[in-house]
Amino acid sequence: MSRIIRGALVQAEWTGDKESMLDKNIAYARDAASQGAQVLCFQEIFTSSYFCNVQDPQYYDEAEEIPSGPTVQKMMALAKETEMVIDVPIYEKVDEGTFYNTSAVIDADGSFLGIYRKTHIPQVEGFWEKFYFKPGNLGYPIFDTAVGRIGVYICYDRHFPEGWRVLGLKGAKIVFNPSATTRGHSRYLWELEQPAAAVANEYFVGAINRVGSEGLTDTDYYGSSYFASPRGQLIGGGASDTQDEVLVRDLDMGLIEEVRRHWAFYRDRRPDMYGAISQT
Repeated sequence: MSRIIRGALVQAEWTGDKESMLDKNIAYARDAASQGAQVLCFQEIFTSSYFCNVQDPQYYDEAEEIPSGPTVQKMMALAKETEMVIDVPIYEKVDEGTFYNTSAVIDADGSFLGIYRKTHIPQVEGFWEKFYFKPGNLGYPIFDTAVGRIGVYICYDRHFPEGWRVLGLKGAKIVFNPSATTRGHSRYLWELEQPAAAVANEYFVGAINRVGSEGLTDTDYYGSSYFASPRGQLIGGGASDTQDEVLVRDLDMGLIEEVRRHWAFYRDRRPDMYGAISQT
């Protein structure tokens, strides 16, 4: 019998302040748990606006230490309460002037498992991330959780296929990609890249986007969060492109083995021929 994991993605419009944003997302997480969700991921830097639309040092104050900061501590208590694995994307402070775009992973018993730091950092109009974040320095960790092995990629990372593959080689069965992607900027890529990554690496991808307008610029986040199967199909369709939503879907983990038996991509790899990737 196939093993079914019930996953949840939360997309939520910015409320205007950190405390109410956190409260709203906690309520949504409890809603997901009431629907039987076993693993959940929030959107990129989920307790804040996507302040990278502008370059302003006041937003450095949004960063928190991990795991000792208040948000991760609350998420650890929430994970224990709801018995869910929770992926927590927040702004991390390591030291004065040292910040990362990070996701903390918490197991279903409330234990802190570790972090992933966003590897690829853009610096283009409306996405001034190098002003706020150092590039990640932890590689591509895998987290052994109550629902199995999961991995994390963050937003702009998704344009780089190498990390997706490393996560698969390390045994990830579900990879979450919390994002902040604006309407008209890369909508077609949103619909294309992550299902393609799910196919190429033969695992499930949970793609989470912000939603609504946040007032810093004219940007408008289009939500449309979804789970993609190892066949690249959207499971049960995607979320709203204008409204908050708690997307809950059943992931048939038996599909991974079925797909890998048919398309033996891992068997047919030729790493001996890929040296040019690291040499050029």
